[in-house]
Amino acid sequence: MTGAENPQATAGWVDEVLLAGPAGDVCLRLPQPVDRGTLRRLVGEAQERMTGAGLRPGGAVALRLPPSLAYVAHLLATWRVGGQAVLLDHRLTDHEVDRALHRLQPQVVVAPVRSGGGALRVFVDVTAGVSAWSDRPAGSPHAVIQLSSGSTGPSKVIGRTAEDLVAEVRRYTEIDGVARPGERIILLPSMVHVLGLVGGLLYGLHAGVELCPPERLSGDAVLAAVAAQDTPATVLGVPFHIGLLASTVPGGPLPQLTRMTTGGELVPAAVARAFTDRYGVPLGNMYGMTEVGVIGTDLYGRHRPAIAPAPGIRVREQDGELWVSCPANPYVGLADPTRWADGWLHTRDAGVVDPDTGLVTIRGRLDSQVSVGGLKVDLTEVEATVAGLPGVTAAVVVWDDGISAYVQHDGALTEDALDRLLAERLAGFKRPRALHLLKQLPRTTTGKLVRSVPSLREAVS
Repeated sequence: MTGAENPQATAGWVDEVLLAGPAGDVCLRLPQPVDRGTLRRLVGEAQERMTGAGLRPGGAVALRLPPSLAYVAHLLATWRVGGQAVLLDHRLTDHEVDRALHRLQPQVVVAPVRSGGGALRVFVDVTAGVSAWSDRPAGSPHAVIQLSSGSTGPSKVIGRTAEDLVAEVRRYTEIDGVARPGERIILLPSMVHVLGLVGGLLYGLHAGVELCPPERLSGDAVLAAVAAQDTPATVLGVPFHIGLLASTVPGGPLPQLTRMTTGGELVPAAVARAFTDRYGVPLGNMYGMTEVGVIGTDLYGRHRPAIAPAPGIRVREQDGELWVSCPANPYVGLADPTRWADGWLHTRDAGVVDPDTGLVTIRGRLDSQVSVGGLKVDLTEVEATVAGLPGVTAAVVVWDDGISAYVQHDGALTEDALDRLLAERLAGFKRPRALHLLKQLPRTTTGKLVRSVPSLREAVS
């Protein structure tokens, strides 16, 4: 069917799961505290604006807002109406947004008419404008539509139902090592994407964990956010943020810092060591996908690089690929049996599942296996070797008519020096045929390194 299934009946989950609790309890610090009573009032006001612009139960709202209190209020208000939230990263171009709007046909678009605070602000001060777009119902029964990060190619359109979101929020409450009621999450990833959205915003609202984004995305600002309150704090981020903190010298003790948890790509061992050596707290790992949310965790860093499946999630290995339980097709449009079939999501990640412990080890993308002169080479291994070299701050290794390495460096590394270091560590058939040194590697909006060959070539040129 089109539109949300029984939208009037399902809309109550926002009040029951996310907005319940004493009015005076602080749920957000931006850095001024926002209590639940204030948030409920702002959600109600946003609801009135959107219904006045034409939003109806079963319709869709396109949210093109940067992380802000306005974003939170309009997102929750969309669901409270019984609508579908289409999350458009505010960094997308007008061309990309227009394509998404014409494909998804929202009834209402919410975009900034004024914003301030600068590019490095994590949360910004936004005045939202609400405008009518179409009179069509949503094209699917999902509560949220997200565009994948597209690190290896074009973005996918992914939908998740309200039931699925609630199940994941409750799954977080069963994971040992996540922030607990009365504690704080220092949120670094964007709430447009799954880690910041569910692992940060929705879980924090449900569990009574204060969400405290730093004022700016700098190491000093993150540490200042940790030190701002006396309650225990978990930093939630991606590997880029680990490197940022590992290179930041604290101004004093940080007894409030409980751990850092990272999602996204694998963390290079050298970066993980640098972080734990500096702060002396666990560096937890979380593996997930936009399609299903959190899949597995190792929040104490005991099994690195392996993770344990999250409660209620089944992971199996099929011909070297990891498959994850996913009851319904998460993709908007026709189901691709190579991506999802019969209740299983094909992750396209290579990995193994230990039959005795159930621990899952991710080996990298399936397309990282290449043949050089009849010999198998795992590009993930080559990339890990490059990334671990002195002077290298990040690396991407791809197949481009041969093994090619794109290397972000600290300014002192030369191509000849890099080649000599690799010759000492890798067999000749494994060594990159082309080396490209860059001051900055391209990243997706979620902070992942871009692995698309055309994008990497463009960064070089």
